[in-house]
Amino acid sequence: MGYASGVRDAELARTRAQDLSDAEAFMTGPQLHTIEGIVRVTPVRLELDRAAGKFYGEFLWENSWEGQWHRHYYGIHGAPVCWTQIGYACGYTSAFMGRPILYKEVECVGMGQNNCRIVGKPLEEWDDASEYRHMTSREPIADQLLELQTQVVQLRSTLGDMEKLPADMVGSSPGFRAAYNLLKPAAGSAIAVLLLGETGVGKELFARALHDMGARRERAFVAVNCAAIPHELVESELFGVERGAFTGALVSRPGRFERADGGTLFLDEIGELPLPAQSKLLRVLQEGELERLGDQKTRKISVRLVAATQTDLPQLVKEGRFRSDLYYRLNAYEIRIPPLRERKEDVSPLAKRFLERYSAIHGKKLRGFTDKAKRALLTYAWPGNIRELQNMVERGVILAPSGTRIEVEHLFTCSNGRAAEFGLDTNGRLEPNRWDAGKSLCEAVFNGLVTLDQVEAMLLETAVDKARGNLSSAARMLGLTRPQIAYRLKRLHEADPAAGEAPPALPRP
Repeated sequence: MGYASGVRDAELARTRAQDLSDAEAFMTGPQLHTIEGIVRVTPVRLELDRAAGKFYGEFLWENSWEGQWHRHYYGIHGAPVCWTQIGYACGYTSAFMGRPILYKEVECVGMGQNNCRIVGKPLEEWDDASEYRHMTSREPIADQLLELQTQVVQLRSTLGDMEKLPADMVGSSPGFRAAYNLLKPAAGSAIAVLLLGETGVGKELFARALHDMGARRERAFVAVNCAAIPHELVESELFGVERGAFTGALVSRPGRFERADGGTLFLDEIGELPLPAQSKLLRVLQEGELERLGDQKTRKISVRLVAATQTDLPQLVKEGRFRSDLYYRLNAYEIRIPPLRERKEDVSPLAKRFLERYSAIHGKKLRGFTDKAKRALLTYAWPGNIRELQNMVERGVILAPSGTRIEVEHLFTCSNGRAAEFGLDTNGRLEPNRWDAGKSLCEAVFNGLVTLDQVEAMLLETAVDKARGNLSSAARMLGLTRPQIAYRLKRLHEADPAAGEAPPALPRP
């Protein structure tokens, strides 16, 4: 990576070579490395003659970003650690000179020295040149194409082995993939499956995916929302009714179990079933047969049952509102579907999928979401999960003018996400509970236990830790640019940690 960056900068140096000496033109690379904030480069000795192909360079590196952070995270190392920076020097000088130039880092802050120092000369002038020659040799283009072709075949094979998601399901987050991967082992059996998750997480989509994976895919998939059926009609809806069984039963009709015979029956919100219906359901599951309401004839059925709930069934069992034997019968194979707030990686692809769908439905041509809208989508808590996201994107498609991007105002109303995005309640005031998690930190600042600079240092280092040293990613977490976070980190490291000295109060970009 560093080598490629150096080669690109060498192309810029060549454009300046007409009006400058070789040494002046060459220093474009070290100057760019310094301006980019990677390392401060000071030439110690530089001898070069491009026409003769002669080169020798020795440079002092100060404030090496790569070396400092390697030392910060891993401590003192036994070998030089500025790998991308040495790659940059090799790539830049090799491209500038038109021949392989190899640098070695003879001193490094990662090894405990105060600064880094590098020495570079033509590859063949090094005693161990044979160990590095393969890094600079150019393979014939035919060999490279054959190698790439082999890699493409291997990648296609790997992709073919990956489980392809159904058209209506989107997700790559670890939580989602873990839940989805539990479907396939259960698909080949008739075991009862219990789907757990908050409202709007997609429990019915999981049930349909399970049905489509199994041997019953050619038969019916019947979905029932137990919370939407009046208690007095639950038994007749599930198990069927004979004519005259009760007032208003004018005809005999099969229940949902019979309609799903040979296929899959999905019982959503099963925790809402009344106790009499629970008893009859348990018998159907155990015996594989049922009797219609008002009938004495026993009918054999074969149904794959998938149940779902957002309630705490063990708690209902303790309260006597749900039969324990039915709970253990249903809980044979449990799959917990994570809420959308735990699937932040999936928010953007889901929003994009919904945008495509509703743009087609409403005849709109939109260019996506603004950056502010994307940030709001990622920071919102999503109490309604995917269903809420779906409805919100449709709202945005309807409100956004054709040919534009969806703004944050098109997505959020004052009563939900837009207020939450700015930390306000529905009246525009600060939410009283929003900052509860930070009250103890505020008190520590007020009481003089910690300073604002120390709070900033904790935020910066935590962000860099979470981003595993990737400054661009850490900057995005904090809502900063990369130069801004680099500037603040530099101030942090210029302070004296042993003396507890705060960073100097320099103007911030």
